[in-house]
Amino acid sequence: MARKKSVVITGVSTGIGWGAIKVLTDQGFHVFGSVRKAADADRLKAAFGEAFTPLLFDVTDAAAVQAGAREVEAALAGAPLAGLVNNAGVAVAGPILYLPIDEWRQQLEVNLTGVVIATQAFAPLLGAGGARIADPGRIVNISSVGGRNANPFMGPYCTTKFGLEGLSEAMRRELLPFGVDVIVVAPGAVATPIWDKADQTDTSRYANTVYAPALDRLRAFMLALGKSGLPPEAVGQAIATALTAPKPKVRYVVTGSPLQVLMTEVLPKRVLDKAIGKRLGLIEG
Repeated sequence: MARKKSVVITGVSTGIGWGAIKVLTDQGFHVFGSVRKAADADRLKAAFGEAFTPLLFDVTDAAAVQAGAREVEAALAGAPLAGLVNNAGVAVAGPILYLPIDEWRQQLEVNLTGVVIATQAFAPLLGAGGARIADPGRIVNISSVGGRNANPFMGPYCTTKFGLEGLSEAMRRELLPFGVDVIVVAPGAVATPIWDKADQTDTSRYANTVYAPALDRLRAFMLALGKSGLPPEAVGQAIATALTAPKPKVRYVVTGSPLQVLMTEVLPKRVLDKAIGKRLGLIEG
């Protein structure tokens, strides 16, 4: 019997990470998935059984991530890792002029530095860094449509996704000698618990700024968008395609809204500035 191919996915407790586990295990992969809480590890292990192995680490903790990589290496027993999916992330919101700097730093640390930490730890198992192997793995970085079009008050999050797009391009070219491909998956709105966190976001600290009405409008819009978002499995399927297609694209956009594609790929930026500004009340309609 052929041995199952294995992938590592960071940030799998809910949402896109969970959807990726579901799709990939259904397709015969073994998934090593990172979580930060033991309770989440137990819950996912009960749900997915022998096809899933939890890894307990925070992507910002380099020592813990390296320990996770050693655990995966031991389990693989000399077999290559088929893929690394850098999915773990957070979304920090607020106007740049007033955003607490520690929140800005947290956004960068998780969404960008965490990707580099995980990539450095697991890349050798994919076949990068040493002699070229016959069947090198792939890296899939989870960006966003916000990696090409930045909404106001989502500046911290969009900065990391714009940055991830550039990081992925540089990484893809740097890994050419090893045959390890790097592919971006850029979802639009997905029905995940991240929207529940948006509902809990306290915007009262900005109540005395010019941005207060616009923040309330954006919050309402984002919550409505999240409720109508794609199921996480739709992104999971794009991840599976990125990992298995004979000739994958460098970037897959996953959205149920043609308008999002129009905004990010077609409309001039000045046109978008005015449209968004008027919709949020940042400029007069």
